[in-house]
Amino acid sequence: MHGEEYVKNPLTAAVLSFLVPGVGQWYNGKFLRGLFWLLVTPGLWLGTGGTLGWVCHIVSAVTAYSYANRLYVR
Repeated sequence: MHGEEYVKNPLTAAVLSFLVPGVGQWYNGKFLRGLFWLLVTPGLWLGTGGTLGWVCHIVSAVTAYSYANRLYVR
C-alpha cells in the first residue's frame, strides 16, 4: 500500500452525520464544519419545533457524503 492515501467512506460519513449532525464532517477531517452543524441543528430543532431540525439532519448527512465522495478513490 505504499503511495496510497487513506480515504474516507462516503456512506460512513453520511450515516455518522445523520445520527449526530457534524460527526460525519469530523470523520472527514472538517472540524469547523462539524462544529457548525453540531451547534446549529439543535437550535433549529428547538426553535422550529423540529421542522428545520430534520432539514438540518438531512443537509448535514448529504454534505458529509458529498465531501467524502469527492475524496473517495475507487
